[in-house]
Amino acid sequence: MSRVFLFLLAGAVLGLSACDLPFGIGSPTTRALENGAVASLQGRTFEMTGVYTQTVVAPPPPIVSGARVTAPAVGSQWTIDLQVSNQPPARRMSVSNGTVKLDAIVLPSVAYFSGQAFLLQFLGGDPRSADLARAAGNAWWKGPAGLVPQLADFTSGVNFRNTFLGSAISSRNDHLSIDGSEAVELSGPRADVYISSAAPNRLLRLVIHKRVTIDGIGESDLHYSNYDKDFNLAPPGDVIDFSNLSTLPPIYSVLSVDTSRCGSPCVVSALLKNLGGPTGARAASTVTFTITDPATKTVAGTCTATVSPDVGFNATTTASCTLSGPAPNAAVVSAVPNNPGRG
Repeated sequence: MSRVFLFLLAGAVLGLSACDLPFGIGSPTTRALENGAVASLQGRTFEMTGVYTQTVVAPPPPIVSGARVTAPAVGSQWTIDLQVSNQPPARRMSVSNGTVKLDAIVLPSVAYFSGQAFLLQFLGGDPRSADLARAAGNAWWKGPAGLVPQLADFTSGVNFRNTFLGSAISSRNDHLSIDGSEAVELSGPRADVYISSAAPNRLLRLVIHKRVTIDGIGESDLHYSNYDKDFNLAPPGDVIDFSNLSTLPPIYSVLSVDTSRCGSPCVVSALLKNLGGPTGARAASTVTFTITDPATKTVAGTCTATVSPDVGFNATTTASCTLSGPAPNAAVVSAVPNNPGRG
């Protein structure tokens, strides 16, 4: 073999190493990419983050029966952070649209929720329900696991393959960069799927096209990462159980107002009933009394009483204070409780 031939052969090899090999040599097959994406969702853990458009009205958690429901508007954009564990089965989901945020930890038989704005949005028009939401604050509360959508088309390997891969693919684009990794794009009429070119060919990104709805989710840009990370998905501590209101902090309501000692000075008191438990509030409950002149409709004086000590669930107590100045004739006295609830 001549030196000239060896030189030409070496040049050809170097040239091939600098460009695509013919017939896709050196690139993962489409089947290998699909199998890798499916396997990545069937592994121990993974995380899905991004933005999506709400296309269906999700049901509210049944916290208080008879509460009027105000659901998120269809077409609103939300951010999502979903941590999934397959072994053992558990997940944590955080969703937000900028004003309303909901956190959920889902275990096989029970789910835990947190998000005061979420409660206030779903519980409207009922003063008692609003009191419960304020008392809960941002604490965790317990509910059925079925309240959290499964999003199986996004998190189950089998469902993902049936929805986005196989016959759903119409084109392929290699040598892209997604989240710092070389990737291949497998596209179809529903979505663009981005999978790592390097073994084990993990799923990196999913972009759902406009006017497409999957699992109640519309136009979306979702990223997959943190494979096999330990998310420590365990039940939270200090959980509220709305089926047992004694687990809530104090929620005082006014049963009656006593003005029998309203002279000069004017001492007023209120009989209160606690619809929650005796502990857990970030501050003491108070009652603000307001005395109004019925002739002029003007406020003649106010005072605030602190409820102390707290009483248990369904128990009653009184709170009183002294209004400054003499009371007008036939004065009207009102009392409004303030229950700070949890932080």
